[in-house]
Amino acid sequence: MADVRGEHRLTGARPGEGMKNLLPDKGPSASQALTVATLFPLGGFLLTLSGLALAASVVGLVIATPVFLLFSPVLVPAALLMALAVTGFLTSGVLGLGGLSSLTSLANTVRGLFQRTPDYVEQAKRRMAEAAAQAGQKTKDAGEMIQSKAQQAAGRT
Repeated sequence: MADVRGEHRLTGARPGEGMKNLLPDKGPSASQALTVATLFPLGGFLLTLSGLALAASVVGLVIATPVFLLFSPVLVPAALLMALAVTGFLTSGVLGLGGLSSLTSLANTVRGLFQRTPDYVEQAKRRMAEAAAQAGQKTKDAGEMIQSKAQQAAGRT
């Protein structure tokens, strides 16, 4: 759907101009860099804790099962063993979810770096340019008025 000039009929953009919008105009801000620097190690640490909790639960189950079966009645250690197993697996899952959520937040922050500038920023830039132009015009008018008054005062003397 391109016409003779090589422009897309619906958007009016030339081929290849769409790629310019994918690249960021500027680098990350200081707060975004601090977020990345904080969340990446935190996510890794929580995922490591999750793995350690899971490994400790499995090792504890392997060690505790024969001890409970040999030295006490069957139902009490089975209930205690199940409670410990559930606690270990829940701890592992919670730490894993915490790590994944911090890494997801990090990914959203990085994804936000590659998005285009919002329209309200462009509108603010345009308003600032208009205000600067108006201030320049007022300054020019005031200078001309002062100059004309100075000429009138010089003409009287």
